Formats: sequence, C-alpha cells, structure tokens
Amino acid sequence: MRRVAVLNVVGLSPSVLAAMPRLAALARESGGIRTLVPPLPAVTCSSQSTMLTGLDPSAHGIVGNGWFDRSLQEVQFWKQSNRLVAGEKVWETARKVEPSATVANLFWWFNMYSSVDVSATPRPQYKSDGRKIPDCYTHPAGLRDRLQAELGAFPLFRFWGPKADLRSTEWIAAAARRVEEWHGPSLSLVYLPHLDYCLQKFGPDDARSRREYREIDRLVDQLVTFYRGRGVRTVIVSEYGIAPVRGAVEPNRALRDAGLLATRDEDGELLDAGASEAFAVCDHQLAHVYVRDPRRVDEVRDLLAAVPGVEAAIDGDARKDVGLDHPRSGEIVLVSDADRWFAYPYWREGHEPDFARTVDIHRKPGYDPCELILDPTRPLLGARLAAKVLARKLGVRCTLDPVPLDPSLVRGSHGRVRQPIGLEPVLFGDGLERLDAGPLPMSAVRDAILIAMELR
Repeated sequence: MRRVAVLNVVGLSPSVLAAMPRLAALARESGGIRTLVPPLPAVTCSSQSTMLTGLDPSAHGIVGNGWFDRSLQEVQFWKQSNRLVAGEKVWETARKVEPSATVANLFWWFNMYSSVDVSATPRPQYKSDGRKIPDCYTHPAGLRDRLQAELGAFPLFRFWGPKADLRSTEWIAAAARRVEEWHGPSLSLVYLPHLDYCLQKFGPDDARSRREYREIDRLVDQLVTFYRGRGVRTVIVSEYGIAPVRGAVEPNRALRDAGLLATRDEDGELLDAGASEAFAVCDHQLAHVYVRDPRRVDEVRDLLAAVPGVEAAIDGDARKDVGLDHPRSGEIVLVSDADRWFAYPYWREGHEPDFARTVDIHRKPGYDPCELILDPTRPLLGARLAAKVLARKLGVRCTLDPVPLDPSLVRGSHGRVRQPIGLEPVLFGDGLERLDAGPLPMSAVRDAILIAMELR
C-alpha cells in the first residue's frame, strides 16, 4: 500500500491551470491532466460524495448542497452528518483490502460521525446572544484544541463571507501538515477552497482572479513538496470548473407571481415552504422545484420552462436520465443556461427577511453567493460593520448586514454538467498512469484513489 494525499483544489480547470506554472508542471510530470464529467449538480456536496462513493446522486442521495426535507417541511442546507451519504466510501473499500489503512478527512464535507480515523470540519459556536464564534469540530476531540493552540482559531470568517480569502486555505493546509506529522494517515483528504471565492465574485477572466491563481499555485506546490518529502503520493482533483455568468434567474419570483408560492409576514417575508404549492431550492446553476400536488407538476414545469435563462425543466422519469431520481430531489429539476445561475429571492421589493443581508448559510432557503460581496451601494459600510462588531463585543445585540441583494454582482457559477471547453474539473497526480486519458466520469475518482494507493 502506498500513502496518498488527495488535494481538492476547488474550481481548478484547464484554463485556470494554464495560469499556474507550478501546478501545470506537476500535471505534465505526472502524465498530464484528465478532465472529469461531474454529476448533476456539479456542486460541492454532490461532487464530493460522487468522488468518494463512485455513485451518482440518485444512489448516494446528495442531490445538492441543500434540499427540502418533506418530513420536517423545511429546507436543509450544509448538513454535516456522514450518515446522510449512502454507499461504501473509498476508505471503507481500502480497509477491506488493507485493514491497517488509516484515513484523515480535512474539511471535505459530510465529515462528522463518519468512519475515518481523523477528521476536522468547520463548526462555529452559536451563542444564545446571537454571536457566531469561529471554531471547528474534530475527531478525535482533542485534535481541535491541539490544532488551534498551534494555528490559532479556525478563521471561519475567512472561510466564507465578504472577507473570505487565502487565510482559511492556508490554515487548512497547515492543519494537514500537522495531521500528517502527528498521525501519518494512509489516505489524507484535504479541501483547499480558495479559488471558489474569487471565481464567483469576479469570474475566471478577471485580473483579480488571476492574481489569486498565483497564490493558490504557490500554496499547493508547497503542500505537494511537503507530502512527497514524506513519501506520500499526491493526487490533485477539483469538484467543478466555474464559468462566467452575466445574470441570475429567479424561479421563486415566477412561482410567486403565479400564486404558487406562499409567504408569511414576520417583519419581512419568510418563505412558507410547507404551505406553498410550489417553490424552488436554488443551488448555483441547478434548482430543485418541489410541487405539493402531483397533478400540478406539468403546469409548474411548463411555467418555469418558459422563464428566460432556464435551459431545461426535467421531471418524472426523465430525472433518472440525469442521475437525480431520488426522494430528496424536487418533482422538477431546473438547469440554467450556461451564462446564468439561480438566485433564491422570493419577496416583494423592500420586504426582504432580516437574514437576506446577512451571512447565514442555514436559514436561507437557497444558496447565496452574494454573501461573498460587500454591498457596494452602501457608503462607509466597512466602518459601520466595525462599529457593530465592537458593539457585539460589549454585549449589544445587533445584526451584521453586509450582503447586497443584487444577484447581478455575481460573475461566476457552476452546477451544470456541460460547461464551456477549458472549464471542466480536472484530475492528475502520482500513480495514475493506468487511468484512461479521459474525459472520465467523476465517479472514477474513487478508483483513481485506490489505484494511487496500489490497492486496485
């Protein structure tokens, strides 16, 4: 058995790689890149689950970063229990071949209560006074204290939100080094999210994104050098490529205008999912549409298929063809045009809920990339936020509300299977000579890991 570290460089694609001299050289020396065909949707939770199980979402059950729980009648986003993912994980297969194999999962999703030996994942403390304290959850539990004693608190506000930057990725890379030194796992899974931020904020062609390419190129090269110096093979993979977009589609507003979406007025409008005839859980370039009455599915499908920016509205048995025939899926699955994405807003202008302008990944009934952006229409916003942070430290309750409501500010997205040439996810690294030249289905990453470990 060979020890392997899988580095998940989010957003890496052939076109981005061309601007990264160190990683491009690594790809050449390891036999070149293979492009991957992601599952639908090509989003973090679905792609990672497909890589680790070799199954599509209809089998492993992760139909997006979020979905509507019909038992709870609530939208659930960014859940963390590994028990949600069906199927045998790659490390479980590895142990069948080599029972001594050990595994460290560093910030890949669904990382709580799994069968790995070592894990770390974001887990803030939510205080009763409304504060959100940066922290992480680890197994074994003492690893949390040991990592944060050496590296400082996990930089949660640099991991997501308007201040997201390289520091969170640097922290994860440093944690990966410590785990390698302290535990020496047979397989390390390391999540490196930095490109996700600039590519969604600015798009892949913006000069500000190209500056960030150089930073992640340097960091990943250093991490590869570290692992190789300890006799560990490295495999580089990405979950999706990010394409430029020029606007959003708002399916919930179309459903509201048709009288199908219900809200409650509670100092701003809240989506009343359980009372709605139909509503959409928006997730990048895919949306799950949940329709209460099966007899109205055709009506809702035809309504949404006619909305500009919607490429496909898939329902019934046709969901099997795209790998989304699962109880968590909506009755209808929407796919956007290549240069569009789906935004979740549903409220009347001026009646947004209090969480709309906040960074709140759990209360919003859809993914909101606007959380990466400081509202450019509000002067002196930075100073106002600093004053609110100080007030919170003094015990005064107040809302941190930096997020704009204009989805046109978002310049990059993902989620579709078919992206423009050069924007596909990639796979390359040590010990992969036996793999076909590609394109490969993303489910092949599971076998690639086992091949690199010389367990297949």
